[in-house]
Amino acid sequence: MRVISKKTLVVFYQNHKDAETALEEWYQKTTDADWENFSQIRQTFNSADYVGNNRVVFNIKGNQYRLVTLVLFKIKMIYIRFIGTHKEYEKIKDIDNI
Repeated sequence: MRVISKKTLVVFYQNHKDAETALEEWYQKTTDADWENFSQIRQTFNSADYVGNNRVVFNIKGNQYRLVTLVLFKIKMIYIRFIGTHKEYEKIKDIDNI
């Protein structure tokens, strides 16, 4: 899978140093993957949640952080739509359009 954009992750973990290892691990597993459906994502990340409108939420560092992505299986692309703390994630009102 191709992740757009890793820079978003790097900027985030520069400000949240404790997230670096977990985000780099997520990135490596994701770029190595060739997922065709959500079920395959769950085989790699068993805590991932499908929240509608092609959005998948990943728990990062034991659910301390949340990563919201837009996953397009046909073209093998994952767009990072949000990365933040669990508390910041809870403030999202319309996750389908983030």
